[in-house]
Amino acid sequence: MSCLQTIADYGLRSIGIGERLLPRSDFTLCQQFTLIGSGMIWNIYFGVMALAAGFFLATVLALGKGSRHRIARKPAEWFIFIFRGSPLFIQFFFAYFTFLSLKGVSPVFDPFTAAWLGALIVLFFNTSAYTGEIFHGALKSIPKGDLEAADAYGLSGWARFRRITFPTMLRLAWPAYTNEAIFLFHATTLVFFSGFPAWQQRGDALYYAKFFADKTFNPFVPYPILAFYFILLTLAVIALYGFANRYLNRHLPQEARRRLRIRLNLIR
Repeated sequence: MSCLQTIADYGLRSIGIGERLLPRSDFTLCQQFTLIGSGMIWNIYFGVMALAAGFFLATVLALGKGSRHRIARKPAEWFIFIFRGSPLFIQFFFAYFTFLSLKGVSPVFDPFTAAWLGALIVLFFNTSAYTGEIFHGALKSIPKGDLEAADAYGLSGWARFRRITFPTMLRLAWPAYTNEAIFLFHATTLVFFSGFPAWQQRGDALYYAKFFADKTFNPFVPYPILAFYFILLTLAVIALYGFANRYLNRHLPQEARRRLRIRLNLIR
């Protein structure tokens, strides 16, 4: 079987398109690259969807935590504390058994016990909590002179938030938010270890890497391939967020622009 035929057969297997059965012998490098790359579709799906939805909830949490009203501040503080204070894997564990219990009450909760929705919700809440804390710190760091200038120009309420507070918050928070985005994509590998079953038993990139490691008794080929794909994904995130960072700082002099500093998260 040629490599092009392998890609045609297994390139989209993780989403149910292509060959149903996995290779059983004579595993080639092309097969390993193709199937692990196919599984990356799910890792990208989890990361992109959680970040996109979590951005808006994080903004609400940051505003809530910075609110003077206790009724808005306390729920935001506790939400951030719980999801930042507990390990992500434990969150997967409790969420799965919670959704499983609700499934017994009503069939409406059936989709929540699958990885594509249940695990996504956990990642969404988790990244919202971390990003909410980042945004809250950025809100507290907004120079008072910017807010005083807004007041001098007669900007208040929504107009001040939209034109001054929110853009400045994003500009200050963006380097740290970029690191959170990178870590979230790496954290999607934990879905494989969670109780959430893969859709139609077709898993993510780590699922296929482990499959080849178990079959060949050689983890030094599939796992470096997996790392290679995540390095490419990390470079893509850095490039995309770097472009957004330059856009957010486009009005500043060159020497005053904040550059992205990517720090390795050894532990969260």
